[in-house]
Amino acid sequence: MRTDVNLLAAVRNLGILAHVDAGKTTVTERILYATGTTHRRGEVHDGTTVTDFDPQERDRGITIFAAAVSCAWDGHRVNLIDTPGHVDFADEVERSLRVLDGAVAVFDAVAGVEPQSESVWRQADRHGVPRIAFVNKLDRAGADLDRAVASIRERLHPAPLVVQMPIGAEGGFTGVVDLVRMRALVWNDGSEEPARGPVPDALRDEALRRRRLLEEAVAERHPAALEEFCDRETLSEATLAAALRDLTRTGDGVVVLCGSAYRNRGIEPLLDAVVAYLPSPLDVPAVRGVHQGTEQGRAADPEAPFAALAFKVNAGSTGRLTYVRVYSGTIAKGDTVWDPGTGRTERAARILRVMADRHAQLDRAVAGDIVALAGLKSARAGSTLCDPGAPLLLEPPVVAEPVVSVAVEARRSTDTGRLATALARLAEEDPSLVVRTDGETGQTVLSGMGELHLEVAVEKIRGDGGPEVTVGRPRVAHRETVVRGVSGRVHRHVKQDGGAGQFAHVVLDVEPLGAEVGATGFEFRSVVVGGRVPQEYVRAVEAGCRDALAEGPLGGHPVTGLRVTLTDGSTHVKDSSDTAFRTAGRLGLREALRACAMALLEPVADVTVTVPEDTVGGVLGDLAARRGRVTGSESRGGAAVLTATVPLAELFGYATRLRSRTQGRGTFTTRPAGYAPAARAVPVR
Repeated sequence: MRTDVNLLAAVRNLGILAHVDAGKTTVTERILYATGTTHRRGEVHDGTTVTDFDPQERDRGITIFAAAVSCAWDGHRVNLIDTPGHVDFADEVERSLRVLDGAVAVFDAVAGVEPQSESVWRQADRHGVPRIAFVNKLDRAGADLDRAVASIRERLHPAPLVVQMPIGAEGGFTGVVDLVRMRALVWNDGSEEPARGPVPDALRDEALRRRRLLEEAVAERHPAALEEFCDRETLSEATLAAALRDLTRTGDGVVVLCGSAYRNRGIEPLLDAVVAYLPSPLDVPAVRGVHQGTEQGRAADPEAPFAALAFKVNAGSTGRLTYVRVYSGTIAKGDTVWDPGTGRTERAARILRVMADRHAQLDRAVAGDIVALAGLKSARAGSTLCDPGAPLLLEPPVVAEPVVSVAVEARRSTDTGRLATALARLAEEDPSLVVRTDGETGQTVLSGMGELHLEVAVEKIRGDGGPEVTVGRPRVAHRETVVRGVSGRVHRHVKQDGGAGQFAHVVLDVEPLGAEVGATGFEFRSVVVGGRVPQEYVRAVEAGCRDALAEGPLGGHPVTGLRVTLTDGSTHVKDSSDTAFRTAGRLGLREALRACAMALLEPVADVTVTVPEDTVGGVLGDLAARRGRVTGSESRGGAAVLTATVPLAELFGYATRLRSRTQGRGTFTTRPAGYAPAARAVPVR
């Protein structure tokens, strides 16, 4: 076997996923320390972490930007991305998952599965990314591995395969029992490496019981393991390890480990599990793309034609870096690559191995690598880079639709140009930020995924030496929908101005898309018979209808949640055209919408609020005042956890209000939950 293929088998590209404050960044820091990449332990609370290097991340104590690092363990290269845990930065997670082969999902041993844990898990499901789970913070009061695993099973619905049991509890947590090798790993105070030895006699019966449960769970899902289990009534270490690897890579099971990253307990076994169970670039299906309408695959082979996907751009004042995942082929310093999305060639002036905000120069990068390229001028997040002689367009990551907006303007009129440049750089780095100019007010509007997202973006402008800006109150993105439709709406588009005329006749039915007000989406269909409207004109009518959805009759908001049916129409032998029917579709649907009963929709969010039990009454009252609908309440570790659905517009400033009502002890997280009818009038734009 070729040497480069052997090297490829020793690569692991993985992300660290979790709810905010579950310990992702601390896990990453301990991995870097355990692998010898760093020589001191970075701490989030001290602002000394490698991956949270941005000043805002250190000030706020949370991860905001996905950071890539690279390290080595047991002869393997581990390319690792520490992703944000806050819902406002879910798009960073989405773009990272698009280029990863595996992931470590971190859970708090006290809280178990939290709202954003569930969100990132679903994101990984959509991308088919194999995962292992790490239950962190076992040294905390109230930590319970079994309860955390139960929440994983109940809320995420995987098959958790627990391969460790803790030694000690809460403050007395000192190590774990490895149920695969049936040995104990104990971290004594001050020791860097675990002491390995036999399972303590006091824990042996419980360890054997848990080993038996693990064997049964694996045999139930793996044919080869089932055969051995039926023959021998047990599984050998080799068979169990091989079955765990297969189940992880197919997604039929999730290996669960435990530890305390802060106390540096459990990191070495976690790295061993990453190497043993998560896939290499050779183990994942060949990446697929399109060229001239034909789908093609590219295997992870350094000698195949080059193909890579850009997933992050850092357009700093010192230069522009484009972070890419190389799927096939090899790129050398100075090579020219092709961007099929823009039809432009680019030259990779330098290739850099990434270590958060530090970089090491490389002569080349091969299939399976995650690196940064310097010198690319126009590639964006989601761009494909490929060999000019073998073009291939890869599917870009899905960009979330912004839901919150603020009006921004330069404090001094002379800084308007500088502000425009700073905003363009922000949108280039983060595709989920959208900058537009309001056609009616002339305001520059910045839209994003949440209040914190926009706050961070504006602070970044100020912190990078940009102009002073003023920010207006955030505005949410409303929608309009059809409550009661119309049938047989006729529109004739006739235009004659001396040259070739335009003629199009359409008959439209408009109806709500779903039974409940608040459904989103658009559906178009044609039931025209007898060729009265040719198929090419039907497509033009649909395009015109989509044009009409941009502005609704209530307030100029986008329209959603409707079905349009083309029931009849007619053409003119000379004057009918695609343009005429597109115009007829647009104007006809606008007229039909004015005749429909319409409703205004506002974005809503699922909110999880964790507060002391003695403050529940005040918090519930405040949620009710914000038009929130409480959907659940439970006690967890001495605190009350409330869940509610609240209009997004009512959540502006909620963090400050919640801190005030709970003496700073309350926390909350939000997750977009679609749209619901607005309970009160919203000013027309």
